[in-house]
Amino acid sequence: MQAKVHELAARDFEKSVAQPGPAGGNSHRLSEAIRANLLVLKMVKTVRAKRLALFLLVLCTFVRAAAAQPPPAAPAATPAADEGIPVQSELVRSRCGSCHKVDDKMRMTRISYRRASPENWEKTIKRMVSLNKVNLEPADARNILKYLSDHNGLAPEEVRPIAFEAEHRLVEYSYTADKDTSDTCSSCHTIARVMSERRTKQEWGLLVDMHRGYYPLVDNQPMNAGQGFRRTRPMQTEPGADGRPPDNRHPMEKALEHLSKTYPLDTPTWSAWSASMQPAKLAGRWAVSGYQAGKGAIVGQVVVSADPNAPDSFNIDTRYTLARTGETVTRAGKAIVYTGFQWRGRGGLPGSDNVWREVMLVERDWKEMSGRWFTGAYDETGIDVKLVRLTSDPVVFGSDLTALKTATTGRALKIYGANLPASVKPEDIGFGQGVKVTRVVSARPEEIAVEVDVAANAPIGPRDVSVAGTVKPATLVVYDRIDGIKVVPLAGMARVGGAVFPKQLQQFEALGVHNGLDGKPGTADDLNLGIVDVKWSVEEYTATFGDDDVQFVGSLDDKGLFTPNIDGPNPKRSGNRNNVGDIWVVAELISGGGTAQKPLRARAHLLVTVPVYMAWFGGGQ
Repeated sequence: MQAKVHELAARDFEKSVAQPGPAGGNSHRLSEAIRANLLVLKMVKTVRAKRLALFLLVLCTFVRAAAAQPPPAAPAATPAADEGIPVQSELVRSRCGSCHKVDDKMRMTRISYRRASPENWEKTIKRMVSLNKVNLEPADARNILKYLSDHNGLAPEEVRPIAFEAEHRLVEYSYTADKDTSDTCSSCHTIARVMSERRTKQEWGLLVDMHRGYYPLVDNQPMNAGQGFRRTRPMQTEPGADGRPPDNRHPMEKALEHLSKTYPLDTPTWSAWSASMQPAKLAGRWAVSGYQAGKGAIVGQVVVSADPNAPDSFNIDTRYTLARTGETVTRAGKAIVYTGFQWRGRGGLPGSDNVWREVMLVERDWKEMSGRWFTGAYDETGIDVKLVRLTSDPVVFGSDLTALKTATTGRALKIYGANLPASVKPEDIGFGQGVKVTRVVSARPEEIAVEVDVAANAPIGPRDVSVAGTVKPATLVVYDRIDGIKVVPLAGMARVGGAVFPKQLQQFEALGVHNGLDGKPGTADDLNLGIVDVKWSVEEYTATFGDDDVQFVGSLDDKGLFTPNIDGPNPKRSGNRNNVGDIWVVAELISGGGTAQKPLRARAHLLVTVPVYMAWFGGGQ
């Protein structure tokens, strides 16, 4: 019976094959092949063999049907929009042109349809070298980076919201413009890296394709507790929590739409900046003021001189003082300015491996710069800085004290600045009501040392400092007691290291707090009294029964600097566990001056975790 069925089926297929099809040799040759298969089918005697032969016959028939269809018409050539940035650099065209083709308007595929920060262009160049085997001399790579950052870069208004990315700040940032984009794009890297890009819609799509090609798991791997690039959850049938109708597009499609509209290639800000951009003239003397966690305010000068051998490049000589301790730091280095306003520098002592990197934004008037200087294996040690161009006029940077207590006499105080008068009298220096300069101990252009008396009834609050008509607002605070202390940061993180990977340190500091005129803690009028000397200790952050993290994670010194333990399994710990865990960092001020005269305590949480095992394209310019 089965053999009869197969024979009838074979006859039906033979009839269908015998019918004329569209003209074309491929169809004719397929028909002949199918007829040959029918002949073989008829010759097969066993049922199992007939089944196999019938399967092959059906497969061939489907192939013939597909081949018989007229070939799909090639999509109509979409006229290229009049966008894209011409590449005028012969170096870029010669080194990149073998893969990125140049059209008659000097536009190069991919490159001309993208703008990005210097750091993102640097990552791209490194990827071209490491994955695509591009052979570049270091000098050529630097020049290509400079050209692309200048001509395919970002405007100041586009950079300011994400300055923390280049400054390597450890911040908590939430992207609220579109949740799908945030979930899709910030699981593997910061959302600020995405915000450091401007692309055409097609170019954003190619970037998504690149991610899916290099990392196929992203299609179905949950991102930030959401979905992958593709939809992996049941179809939405009801409106969302925000009332929007069901949207069953893939997450990557939603993100692509948002990115194309929010971060397009052409923007008014870039058009205006690229038209007015010019090489920054930054040579001269600059006053630097800033703050380093655990050490307090810094004040000093930076001398900038143009490098005659490279455009937009500068030699830098830095000298600053840690105001609280009087320690002086000197460094020398080099810097380059991208896109007319993005300062990238590095410097250190000759022969020292303690290199500091500098990331700052130059203001349009070339009179101010601000940003962050940082060092450390994880860039965790930093100084928030502001530079102001110096003239011949006197300038007050600040003082070595952040607070003056009432009912104090003969308190020594130093005022730091530039071009300060060498001959100054006590009456030339002012701190406001209730604070009197009784003696000028010494006076130099960079520093004036004085002694002050603070009256018992001196008004509480911030004070300006004036020297011979030059004023520094809110230099210090007058207070009568310390109402509390707080440990900053409230939550810190360190990484074990020292064997295979470097350590990430964590600096804590204790700040004195005055409750202000309302006498209530945690209100807007609270006064920050600056760093206070405290007794530091660590306590167990109990998370499990018999928790013992405090014994293994590391040590805290008397300045609030936590140094983690060595990386790798610890045979002295149960289960050979790594030296990771959670602890409390505790600060205690023995004599706070409050009414109760009891010790003031504050604490912060510290997570000691594993190293970053793989840093993709780590390092900077």
